[in-house]
Amino acid sequence: MARGSFQLVILVFFFQFLDFETFKLAYCKQNVRLICRENEKKVLITFKEALTDPSGRLASWRGEDCCRWNGVTCDNRTGYVIEIKLRNPYPNSFNSDGLVYELGGEVSPSLLDLKYLNHLDLSMNNFGGAQIPDFLGSLSKLRYLNLSSASFGGRIPPNLGKLSELECLDLSYYYNEKVENGLQWISGLFSLKYLNLGGIDLSRTASHWLQTLNFLPVISELHLFQCQLVNLPTSLLSVNFTSLSVLDLSNNGFNSTIPEWLCNLNSLKRLDLNSNNLYGVLPDALANLTSLEDLDLSENFGIEGKLTRKLGNLCNLQNLVLTNNKVDGDIMEFIDGLSECSNNRLETLDLGFNELTGNLPHSLGSLKNLLYLLLWHNSFRGSIPETIGNLSSLRELYLSYNQMSGKIPVSFGKLVSLNAVDLSENMWEGVITEAHFKNLSSLRELSIGQLQPNVSVVFNISSDWMPLFKLVYIKIQACQLGPNFPIWLRNQTELKTIVLNFASIGDVIPDWFLNMGLELKELDLAYNQLSGKIPNSLRFSFGSNVDLSSNFFEGPLPLWSTNLTTLYLRDNLFSGPIPSNIGTALPFLTDLDISKNNLNGTIPVYRKSDTIDNPSHFKQSFVRNLSGTIPDSIGSLPILKFLILSSNNLSGELPSSLRNCTQLNSLDIGDNQFVGKIPVWIGENMSLLLILRLRNNSFTGNIPSEICKLSLLHILDISKNNLFGFIPTCVGNLSGFQTDFTSDDAAQYQGDLRLIAKGRIIQYSSSQLYLVNSIDLHIHIFNCTLDRLSGSQHAFNEKIGEIQRIVKEAFTKGR
Repeated sequence: MARGSFQLVILVFFFQFLDFETFKLAYCKQNVRLICRENEKKVLITFKEALTDPSGRLASWRGEDCCRWNGVTCDNRTGYVIEIKLRNPYPNSFNSDGLVYELGGEVSPSLLDLKYLNHLDLSMNNFGGAQIPDFLGSLSKLRYLNLSSASFGGRIPPNLGKLSELECLDLSYYYNEKVENGLQWISGLFSLKYLNLGGIDLSRTASHWLQTLNFLPVISELHLFQCQLVNLPTSLLSVNFTSLSVLDLSNNGFNSTIPEWLCNLNSLKRLDLNSNNLYGVLPDALANLTSLEDLDLSENFGIEGKLTRKLGNLCNLQNLVLTNNKVDGDIMEFIDGLSECSNNRLETLDLGFNELTGNLPHSLGSLKNLLYLLLWHNSFRGSIPETIGNLSSLRELYLSYNQMSGKIPVSFGKLVSLNAVDLSENMWEGVITEAHFKNLSSLRELSIGQLQPNVSVVFNISSDWMPLFKLVYIKIQACQLGPNFPIWLRNQTELKTIVLNFASIGDVIPDWFLNMGLELKELDLAYNQLSGKIPNSLRFSFGSNVDLSSNFFEGPLPLWSTNLTTLYLRDNLFSGPIPSNIGTALPFLTDLDISKNNLNGTIPVYRKSDTIDNPSHFKQSFVRNLSGTIPDSIGSLPILKFLILSSNNLSGELPSSLRNCTQLNSLDIGDNQFVGKIPVWIGENMSLLLILRLRNNSFTGNIPSEICKLSLLHILDISKNNLFGFIPTCVGNLSGFQTDFTSDDAAQYQGDLRLIAKGRIIQYSSSQLYLVNSIDLHIHIFNCTLDRLSGSQHAFNEKIGEIQRIVKEAFTKGR
């Protein structure tokens, strides 16, 4: 026993000594730095001299040891240069110091003398469309080559196919032109694991790209987004790239079903087919991709079918994005399937803009890792399940534009990580208290309600409650917040957007709100019962929007900030003249509506000097109770979209400068005292007019035939003037009356419009006007004899019949 113990002690001592000596050797070796080879230093200097370097990124490339130069790596054992990493660190080309950080110039063939170079990264620079040098295909040791976003262009040198050891090739975001040669050269890259050709126009290879790439035996990641490949073969005889884990074929314009061979790529972890034109039923065979973590089929607009329980077996799924398709049915079985995974990993569920129905299942609360839940713009019904409170990691919840109803569950207040929630455009009801917001300390954006006056949700929040959150965006519509201005907003000092319309607030804007020091991007308090004068202390950021319409505000028109872009003050009690300096005070204004107030005076003269950059930022104007003439300076607003000056006391002739307003969609100057002839230039210059209303003025002369050039016109009212002469025969050919406008065209209309049909006055809102066709020539006002009109009774009857036919067709189109 003693002898054995002695041997054990000797053995331990020996190993301790050996370890110490080994450590000393390793330490010494690490601290012996090999200086780079002189010939390779000269190569690098030659390479640098061929480049342009406006910011001096290569300033460190001097001195004896090139292995210490920025972006250069040498082998620790041999001293040979093995890596050159010159990726531009500033993707936007400029840093805050204003310097240009892109390298440019030429890539010197001197690199051929770096015999052991295995890594070359010149990405995010700017070589001005130069062709990739042929000699790069002779750098035989290269394993990594990244020339992405470096503005190389033209023919891709086939010599790159000789790089048999290359594992990673990134040529994405090639210069903006078609690649002349095909992809055959890629088939020689037997070691390639990563290939990114995204953003390169490969349309010339559309017929055979898949067959070529199928010969890459060890490829793991394939990125071919936005390559204009167009053709996605639905069958493939044999699939060779079985190691593929990432496949990105987004933005290619494929017009086919989802091919079966994709469902056989068992190693696939990420599949991105977004923004194509794929159609057909979502295949259950996708459930074979059991390793799948990310699936993006969004923006195809034609994928349909249901999310089945079988697809719910994709237990490794982390992100599912199906936005903008035609997927229908309920999601109960799919969510039930995911919830039964022993370790479900789903983080993003984006099913927005589809045709999904049914109720949200209670099993939704089992998806404990969910971060983003986007179900907006569908047809979901029912209420939010109580189990929503279990999603403690949830950051974003979008349920807007569905048909959901019922009460918001109090468990909503358990969503401690919630950053943004949009519940708008549903049919909620009940009472919301501070308990619904109790633990939402991360909340930044809140949106609830409907853009209509029917109030069914009441906020009953204590006046002394102080929220834990700091909102940046709040939008509450058609919910009862009032009668007092919501006091619980008094600590929301980071707000940028405030929308509280149809909120039953019958108060003045409180001092505490004015003293919060907010700099707002949007303030919308329209359709309340707010009153009092508005102080000028409100602050707004550049490009901001204000809507205080339909309240009881009084006093002179407020001119808060030069930063305003839109200003809606209609239907209040503002009084006095329009400030003569409105152009100077609001130089970037594009939309102005000050109608239905107690304003008086004249239209201010608009001077080009009134704006800082562009004297044509004014797009629309609605005013009432004005007198005088339309100033000539109106012609300084060439992008004016809507000019609505009806029901004033304006007079005189229309200024000829108005012909410069060629972008007008609506010209309504009815119910004034304008005189003179209807200008010919209305038809010649205003080709975008949808509405022309000159009713109830004192215009004289003929109806100009040039009106028939207004091909989009579908509301025409020139009645109650002193017109005489012929009705142009071309009025029967106005194509706007035959055009089927849709809700997508609604943005081209602003302001209400009153029309007379069969003796009745009908008022249409801007959202309805695209549905309306109307002609009112008020035939009996034509002050002429039958002979002067057409020369015969027969011709007169034909003319009347033609007008009647137009009107009949206009109103039988269902508008």
